[in-house]
Amino acid sequence: MYYTDETVVFLNGEFVKAKEANVGLYNQTMHYGNGVFEGIRSYDTPDGTRIFKAKEHYDRLHYSAQMMHIDLKYSSEELENITYQLLEKNGMKDAYIRPLVYLGENMSLTPTNDVYVVIMAWEWGKYLGDNMLKVMLSSYQRPNPKACHVQAKVVGHYTNSILATTEAKQKGFNEALLTDINGFVAEGPGANFFYEKDGKLFTAPLGNILSGITRATVFEIARELDVEVEERFFKPEEIYTADAAFFCGTAAEVIGIAQFNEYKFPLNWEDSNSYMVQRKYKRRVAFNEYKNVYL
Repeated sequence: MYYTDETVVFLNGEFVKAKEANVGLYNQTMHYGNGVFEGIRSYDTPDGTRIFKAKEHYDRLHYSAQMMHIDLKYSSEELENITYQLLEKNGMKDAYIRPLVYLGENMSLTPTNDVYVVIMAWEWGKYLGDNMLKVMLSSYQRPNPKACHVQAKVVGHYTNSILATTEAKQKGFNEALLTDINGFVAEGPGANFFYEKDGKLFTAPLGNILSGITRATVFEIARELDVEVEERFFKPEEIYTADAAFFCGTAAEVIGIAQFNEYKFPLNWEDSNSYMVQRKYKRRVAFNEYKNVYL
């Protein structure tokens, strides 16, 4: 589903066929998880193919690399230009884009100077689908922020996400919701979490969660809609008094949650401010209702 015989990827300065791309078996990223990546989307808009918030995503890739002592040579602008070339070479407009920075052969637990960049793109629907979700409280917690850089998108961090999502699906849910080390609600395995109460949105503060690009866009849209958003710590029990809730992320976009554990959110989704945020987000990305870094 990710590539065909004709798919082109960008690999270490060249555009090559995906089927011909290869990496060394002794690379540190594969053995120890020391690599960083991004998830980005492009959309077919009336103004042509546009990558949503490319600069913000590539700036975060640089942040992640810096936190992991990885020397990423390409600038954000260079990476954005390369990505547009990649989309054109593959004839793609609506696409999911995956830049990955991986490291060379190194079996020691130290940084390496051999740094490689691959950028891939494929057609991918919404990660969590289009239907309202059933979400369960995970038995897993997000990593301790004193143990790793939780605001960096590091390859190895996502073993935690795999465990949480697998547990949820095995128990008949669509997705999981994880707490932080203190038992406060943090985020989903691959998306940030918001809940709505009396028209106001609530979400976890930064520090124990990924600083999502889509999360920041939700704040911007909420301001435009005159919807108040509060960042604060809250326990899972508080969600049982909520009117509505949603996940947001580049892969998932904005997707409503129908049920948390056995609690069904009482407010009709189409009557919620959360739904208004979802609708405005869809318009923003599909109709180029933004100009680069200003939204």
